[in-house]
Amino acid sequence: MKPGATDALLFDLGGVVIDIDFNRVFAHWASSAGCEAALLRERFTQDEPYRRHEIGAIGVGDYFASLRASLGIDLTDAQFVEGWNAIFVDEVPGISALLARAAQRLPLYAFTNTNPAHAAYWSVKFPEAVKNFKKIFVSSGIGLRKPDAAAFEFVVREIGAPASRIVFFDDGPHNIEGARACGLQTVLVKSPSDVAAALAALGV
Repeated sequence: MKPGATDALLFDLGGVVIDIDFNRVFAHWASSAGCEAALLRERFTQDEPYRRHEIGAIGVGDYFASLRASLGIDLTDAQFVEGWNAIFVDEVPGISALLARAAQRLPLYAFTNTNPAHAAYWSVKFPEAVKNFKKIFVSSGIGLRKPDAAAFEFVVREIGAPASRIVFFDDGPHNIEGARACGLQTVLVKSPSDVAAALAALGV
């Protein structure tokens, strides 16, 4: 990466822009169900209903019904939603300032694997963290999810820049691999300093 080598920046949200912690979800559900969080953590998997929910193929009611079966707990939809949204901790420290500065030089986009309940929550809860994005691609809205090639190809077409001139920031190695296979420049984010260093290298 070097100055002038990119036309757009594409960011994952969870773990890059907004700090998340799945243990908070299990703790909340366990408290409501009267069981141990470790039990739910052991039973939970990103199974087929999870993936279908993330591409909008099934609704939240159907997904929570699958969780009642797989987790062995009988929570209401409202209890599931409350715990589901407990995954969000806060915006990543310093990220809003980095994004605001970068947005003065290049268009910013986001691409997140998520569901309607989460999207409704973070769009209201963390407005400063997401306000600089020209568009946010939500997997459940576009029917495609990372790291599938079709998902990245769709996003690249929508952005309207060559894949080789888009820099993608994500904290998931599999997503990074998928983006790189589609020709995007990539940055594996382990801390906000990784974002700051990449933006500095790009001259933004």
